[in-house]
Amino acid sequence: MVFIITAFICIIFFILCYINTGTDEKNLKSYSSYPQEVQNRIQKIEEYKNQLKIKNKTTIFLTNMMIFLVILFLVGLIIREKDFWHNFFNLSVIGQGINLFDLFVIDLLWWRHTKRIRFTKIPEKSLYQNPQKHFEAFFRAFIMYFLIALIDGFLLTFI
Repeated sequence: MVFIITAFICIIFFILCYINTGTDEKNLKSYSSYPQEVQNRIQKIEEYKNQLKIKNKTTIFLTNMMIFLVILFLVGLIIREKDFWHNFFNLSVIGQGINLFDLFVIDLLWWRHTKRIRFTKIPEKSLYQNPQKHFEAFFRAFIMYFLIALIDGFLLTFI
């Protein structure tokens, strides 16, 4: 059941990533996901500079944590058990499964190779290949999903 839920969430996550790319305006919302080379170029293009909203990494982390805290809590209600370790383990599998899917499928396989994420004024594919930002996001998300599994695992055990 845990793997089916994880697969379902991953499919929804990919669809959301696909929907939220494809135009310069949509892509600028994910500015922090782009390699530094692309970010430097974006900052030099007047048309992009006016649309650019740089977000604080801590704010992004906390926002994502709150969103997934609620999502995984609701999922946890379906699969919860009386034992904390079972709840923690199941939520860890789901969270880290999403995280691995995001890194390997979305970021390294799809994102780095699709034209949907490229800006019209920065079309060179080679500029989008640096995976550093994706690995940094993976490690932040690893911590985030661990904390979510702890919190939700605890809550699910005692409600």
